[in-house]
Amino acid sequence: MAIIDHNSRGRLTRDLSISFLIYSLPVVAIFLYFKLTNGVVAESHLTLPSFLEFTKPAFENIRTWGLTAFMLILGTIEFIAGLYDDEWTGEERKVDIVCFLAPKLLLPPVIAFFSLTALPYLIPNLANSLSWVPFWGGFFLIAIADDLTQYWYHRLHHQVPFLWRFHRTHHSAPYMGMAMASRQNFIYTVFFSQIYLTATLTYLGLGLPALFVLVIKSFITLGAHSSIKWDKPFYKYRILHPIAWVLERLISTPATHHAHHADTSGDGVGHFKGNFGNMFFIWDVIFGTALITRKYPKSYGMKSYKQEEWYAQFLWPIFKSKKEGSALAEGVLAVPVRAKAETVLASAPIYQEEPVQV
Repeated sequence: MAIIDHNSRGRLTRDLSISFLIYSLPVVAIFLYFKLTNGVVAESHLTLPSFLEFTKPAFENIRTWGLTAFMLILGTIEFIAGLYDDEWTGEERKVDIVCFLAPKLLLPPVIAFFSLTALPYLIPNLANSLSWVPFWGGFFLIAIADDLTQYWYHRLHHQVPFLWRFHRTHHSAPYMGMAMASRQNFIYTVFFSQIYLTATLTYLGLGLPALFVLVIKSFITLGAHSSIKWDKPFYKYRILHPIAWVLERLISTPATHHAHHADTSGDGVGHFKGNFGNMFFIWDVIFGTALITRKYPKSYGMKSYKQEEWYAQFLWPIFKSKKEGSALAEGVLAVPVRAKAETVLASAPIYQEEPVQV
């Protein structure tokens, strides 16, 4: 385990302090809203603002089946356009298909147990206790709480050697696109901290805002993983440059997120040591982990990738890889390489791994 020096601890303390401040912003805004309105509840989040009411059925359908259909349609377009360069073969196909289908079957019971059994037991008297919060307040509360928490979850899985191997499956794909968007170790997925945070807020009465956040976030993150570079026109045409400047700092785009999946950082484009944001890229801007180049990496994945078996990538450490030298093999440690102090975040280790036999 790498030793964290004084500067690293100071940087981490500063970032966590800023995070707590950001978490508090929606709460402060809601408090001020009621202070200015003398405590009068003008509207509950249980009913949408009138100008959004017509969107509710669409968001409900998108959540139940629309996102899956969107992924399949976009993935088909990517394949027809030849955007995978014939790399979606053999073990890659198995890993992507299993990682796409299995969580949809295995994760719902886990979340249902947490929402319907664990929460009523742990906080039995707080169900719907936040139902008085206006829709806009609930929306921003969940959007910030969910995505900032995921930023930290993601960032720690790159910087803590033990945690990295639960996330490396997502970075092992030598391509970007819908095929690999759900490619994750199941243990990484089932312990998604923001899932349980959002489930708790939903139990407390913020279900409708949670629905809207989920759908919007899903489209942004899927778009950022897509091999279709939809953000290119914003960089190409000068008239769109002001929009591009705001867009690429606010949300994840193909250019910024593809850089995160690059197999090198030595070309000035790849940035696997940062660009951790999922829905909001502004977290990277705030914490100094952002790199914006408006360019796309030439290659993706990990140079040390051994094309491990689907079961090892999906369920390590329950199942180990039989590939010699693999970081997922029995008795092998994946030791992150330290980057130079001036380029690595808070002198923390990054994920370019060196398998070490023990």
